[in-house]
Amino acid sequence: MKVSLLNERITIGKSKIEVDKIGNHKNVWSKYYSCYATISSEGPKEETSSGAIWDESKIDFSIRYSGEVADISSIGFRAIFHNSIYEIRGIDHMN
Repeated sequence: MKVSLLNERITIGKSKIEVDKIGNHKNVWSKYYSCYATISSEGPKEETSSGAIWDESKIDFSIRYSGEVADISSIGFRAIFHNSIYEIRGIDHMN
């Protein structure tokens, strides 16, 4: 991996459930990890069905492996890049 290609800052957010004083459960996102990444395979795509339009954009983030990264999964984590939130759909620890 060429370190010079890690030129964009991303933030990984982690969700947790908090209970307020009257017992309501809510999902709260907090900053988990921030690092530089290589951004690739940007593929904007829009889907239309039954009059509804939704964004199906795909983007790949490559980051250096660390102890914090080892705990990231597609459940309960998300990536934030340029103030846009991306769902993590998969992780490849080998590349």
